[in-house]
Amino acid sequence: MKANAFTFALAIAFGFALSRIGFASWDQVHAMLTFADLRLVFTFGLAVALLALGWTLLGLVVPERMHFRRREIHRGTLVGGLLFGAGWALSGACPAVAFVQIGEGQLAAGWTLLGILAGNYAYGVLHARYLRWDAGSCLDE
Repeated sequence: MKANAFTFALAIAFGFALSRIGFASWDQVHAMLTFADLRLVFTFGLAVALLALGWTLLGLVVPERMHFRRREIHRGTLVGGLLFGAGWALSGACPAVAFVQIGEGQLAAGWTLLGILAGNYAYGVLHARYLRWDAGSCLDE
């Protein structure tokens, strides 16, 4: 129960930060994607740098729990990345930001969430029926 409360508090703080930075604004995201305003691009870069530092420090503190291996890029990654980017550019929101937008009262983000759910469902149907490639897993050892 403690872990769930901590995770929930962390999610609320993360959502608040995303909102305050401007990631929940379609105009701000559009400015980032068109390189008209590099503030959000630099925010992404800082987040990646902090994450890399965090993983490095975690690997030094608990090396027995850090076991990564190189994996080949899945052939659906390019298509998935393009679809994700197109959806983000059209809606102005990735999945996390859609929840932030709803929290801000931007109820139109409900359409974004419906699109995310429909896209995931459609992928599952298409993959099972036509594609059937090995999607790999982070759990593979």
